[in-house]
Amino acid sequence: MASLKSFRVSDEMISEALNHSDPRLIDDMMKAIGNIKAYPMKQKVDAFSFEPEDGIRLMQVVRPMNLVGLYVPGGTASYPSTVLMNAIPAKLAGVKRLIMTTPPGKDGKIKASVLAAASLAGVDEIHMVGGAQAIAAMAYGTESIAKVDLITGPGNIYVATAKRLVYGTVGIDSVAGPTEVVILADEEANPSYIAADLMAQAEHDVKARSILVTTSKTLLDDVVKALEAMIDDMTRKGIIKEALLTYGMGIVVETMKEGIDLVNRIASEHLEIMTRDPYGIVPLIENAGAIFLGDHTPEPVGDYMAGPNHTLPTNKTSRFSSMLSTATFQKRISVIDYDQKALRESKDAIVRLANEEGLEAHAKAVEIRFKVTS
Repeated sequence: MASLKSFRVSDEMISEALNHSDPRLIDDMMKAIGNIKAYPMKQKVDAFSFEPEDGIRLMQVVRPMNLVGLYVPGGTASYPSTVLMNAIPAKLAGVKRLIMTTPPGKDGKIKASVLAAASLAGVDEIHMVGGAQAIAAMAYGTESIAKVDLITGPGNIYVATAKRLVYGTVGIDSVAGPTEVVILADEEANPSYIAADLMAQAEHDVKARSILVTTSKTLLDDVVKALEAMIDDMTRKGIIKEALLTYGMGIVVETMKEGIDLVNRIASEHLEIMTRDPYGIVPLIENAGAIFLGDHTPEPVGDYMAGPNHTLPTNKTSRFSSMLSTATFQKRISVIDYDQKALRESKDAIVRLANEEGLEAHAKAVEIRFKVTS
């Protein structure tokens, strides 16, 4: 039986992964890292301070989380891009210690590109543990894995369920469902591009959702023909076919307004807009994790290179949540400072409100500061 120490990835294993990775792939990851760093810097949550009235000072301070756990799936879903998209904003936010867990393959090793990505992105320690047990280990702590403050990263249904169960003991980024794309297109869109983009999402998982919403029945027919011509050449054709047959949809609407309304109701993780004026439609989109515009911005651009995070709300949660960002790894703390004069001017209002709510001690806490003592 392996000892506890054997689950920790050694520095030697990481160095070996870096040395044996394709130099071109390392260059590609470094380029992606540069882009992934640039976008969150624009999202940065800032501290502030202001004085709404004399004697009153209000502030916001921003503090990074101390210890964060990153879960990275293994097997066919072992992606270095997942490491980059989670680790980089965490480090930019100032997280002091970043722990990664990921299951090894059948050979007992972690994919070299995943280890290389972890090293390049600044992950502090890596443990070869996967599944719900990895989530539990990070949530509650073990002899070898520290208890974290927040867990991020995707996973299968067992990982997602485990994250839901430990929420409250630790924070989580989200409970992600199967990935999804909606493509909103008019009659001028390229059917081959659309077919390729639908397949790109479908190859993730047999439960992935690929949906086309269009004003053109002719376009839908042409997309189906393009899919039939391309699917059998795909390595993951079995997954693609099952996903498209089970969860794929082609919906013809009478007007673009009807299409936009439908897209907002679906509230998808990824939304591609392939119309003659995609920028004209953007202001009308209320619910989407990320939007991709035009013929030359397929969703994989966002997965790997553009910079905005590819960890996005799924399963209609874009109605109330947003992408992973530096803010995910930070806490915003309010600071309030009243001087005596300011408190005196607010005293009567605070006391009345407290008494209205039946909270006598709240009122007392204000009144006692102005009680005349002999």
